[in-house]
Amino acid sequence: MPSFDGFLDLPPRSPKPRTSGLTHVMDKGLNLREIEGMFDTAGAYVDIVKLGWGTSYVTNNLEKKIALYRSFETPVVCGGTLFEAVYAKGKLDEFKRWLVDQRFAHVEISDGTIEIPREQKLELIEDFARDFTVLSEVGSKDAEVVFAPYEWVQWIKEELDAGAWKVITESRETGTAGIFRSDGDMRTGLVAEIAHEVDFHDLVWEAPTKASQAWFIKHFGPDVNLGNIPPEEVIPLETLRLGLRGDTLREVLLGDEQPAPS
Repeated sequence: MPSFDGFLDLPPRSPKPRTSGLTHVMDKGLNLREIEGMFDTAGAYVDIVKLGWGTSYVTNNLEKKIALYRSFETPVVCGGTLFEAVYAKGKLDEFKRWLVDQRFAHVEISDGTIEIPREQKLELIEDFARDFTVLSEVGSKDAEVVFAPYEWVQWIKEELDAGAWKVITESRETGTAGIFRSDGDMRTGLVAEIAHEVDFHDLVWEAPTKASQAWFIKHFGPDVNLGNIPPEEVIPLETLRLGLRGDTLREVLLGDEQPAPS
C-alpha cells in the first residue's frame, strides 16, 4: 500500500494479497501499456482481474498479457461467458487444457446466459476446484429473469460448499440485471436478504457504478468485496473505501466526529 503520513487517520486497509475488501477489475481489452499504467498508479488496489466475457479467447499475445499480470502478483480469470460457451459446445476438457497452457490459476463458472442443471453446475464447480481457484457466479444476465431471494441464498451456499472460493452476484457490466433492475435501481431487499444469510467475505458484489459502490460501502463498510470495476475507477473506488469522496466522507472517515472548526 502507498505510504501516508497518517495525519488524516484513514481507515485501515490490509495490504495485498487481501482476503476482504477485494477490488475485482474488469479488463475489456486493455493493452500491455494500459495495464502497466493501471498498476503504476493504482496497482496496490487491484486484487483480481477478469478478462471480460470471451475477450481472452480473441486477444493477441494473451500469454504476454497474463505474464504481465502475474509479474504484478495479481490473479487473472476469464469471464464466465467463455465458460458457458465452452459448456454449450461440449469442450470442457479442451478448456481445461487451454487454461493450464495459458497459466490461468483461477476460473469463473457461471450460468447467466446458458441454462446448466443445478446439480451439474455444482459438480463442475467441485471438479474445477481440484485444479483451479473457482469464482462462481449466481444470477441471470437477462434483466427480465427474477429469482426469489431464498433461491439466491440457497444457490450461493451450495456453490460455496461445492468449492467456490468466492461467489459473484450478477449485475452485468452495465448494472442492469441480477441484483439490479433493468433501470439500474438496486434490488436492495434482495441484497439485504443475501447479506443476512451469507458471510459477506464469501461474496463479490458486482458494482460497476459509483452509486452502487458507495451504497455497498455505506452499508457493509470499506472491506466489502466489489466486482466489475472499470480500470479507470480503481482509484475513485479506493477513495470511496477510505472516505475521501463526498459520497462516503461522513460514513467512513468522519463517523460520529463533527467537522473541526476552520
